[in-house]
Amino acid sequence: MNSAPESADVVVVGGGIGGLATAYALATSGRSVSVLERAPEFTEVGAGLQMAPNATRILKDWGLLDEVLEAGVAPRRLLFKDALDGSELTHLNLDDEFVRRYGGPYVVIHRSDLLAILARACERAGVNLVADCDVQDVVAAADGATARGRSGEHRASLAVAADGLHSTLRARFSDDSPVCSGYVAYRGAFPVAELGSRIDPETFRDVVVYLGPGCHLVQYALRRGEVFNTVAVFESPAYQRGEREWGGPEELDAAFSGACPEVRGGLESLWRNRRWPMYDRLPIPKWVDGRLVLTGDAAHPMLQYLAQGACQAIEDAHCLAGELKDAAEPDWADALKRYEAERTERTARVQGTARIWGDIWHVNGVGRLLRNELFRLRDPRDHTYLDWLYGERIIQLVR
Repeated sequence: MNSAPESADVVVVGGGIGGLATAYALATSGRSVSVLERAPEFTEVGAGLQMAPNATRILKDWGLLDEVLEAGVAPRRLLFKDALDGSELTHLNLDDEFVRRYGGPYVVIHRSDLLAILARACERAGVNLVADCDVQDVVAAADGATARGRSGEHRASLAVAADGLHSTLRARFSDDSPVCSGYVAYRGAFPVAELGSRIDPETFRDVVVYLGPGCHLVQYALRRGEVFNTVAVFESPAYQRGEREWGGPEELDAAFSGACPEVRGGLESLWRNRRWPMYDRLPIPKWVDGRLVLTGDAAHPMLQYLAQGACQAIEDAHCLAGELKDAAEPDWADALKRYEAERTERTARVQGTARIWGDIWHVNGVGRLLRNELFRLRDPRDHTYLDWLYGERIIQLVR
């Protein structure tokens, strides 16, 4: 990694997927960019990540899709099943027709692999990647911004806050806090050779989602089919009771105790020494303060049910770079306002829909019966509820 220059056109605070995507998009549009990351190196914690076509067609436009496909897996279907009886509810084919419709494939990839691809791309584009730089504050004015951290001051014409769910810079725009859903996730990613008969060969090429009362399980292959990824999510009774310690392995097992054998077997493929509580925040209408702008999870953290967190961050990056590309620096205020207007409306809808989709996944009793019947009646060729998210409006922006 390089040491930071005294100044740049843009300084990006945060070196996750959203921060590096923003840096790459801006650098390839002709801006000098520095990325300040507080961790000692540019890494991602977690396992699998789903990339829908609204993101992959941008990666294609950036010239990075081939690397992503090489590192990941292009699944055959999204397959939804009932977690209690294991029956199929509905599926979405991710075939050539799907790719033609939306202009990009559906890809699943390890988070660290995507971050590594973006980091290499940033280095090729001349982005200055500065690790171990904990930014304490950004002083923003009408004509520039200064990020202040342990390694000194980093001056730029624009500062981009990409510092994630727990963003400190978001406090300049809102006094809100992350909202805990009361759900917690356990993850695991193991070599396929180690799991053997635990993997169903009939669905190995699919992204399989088991929907259950207050819980769900997701499974799919990663890294060219060499690794199998599992995520189990459930609502914690201890959290609902207001207990300080919640979401432990005993609650995990209890939440899935009534599930079908395939789901209970999937719990054996999880890391049990770490868990991820699920948070989001409410949408906010303002993302721009002088020459400071929000992006990614700092702007719109969302629950995972639409698999859109990273996808929306990539959309942010593409939109911001597009607005600034042909704008002279004195006119950036108008460009930033256009970015804010475009992205706040769309991401607010995605955030709200993700919450609703999670409620639909986790219903019980009569609600479960009605959901299952509606899912089974759906024509697999029906894209009514997908076009707004994956479809033509965003394709137009990319073109």
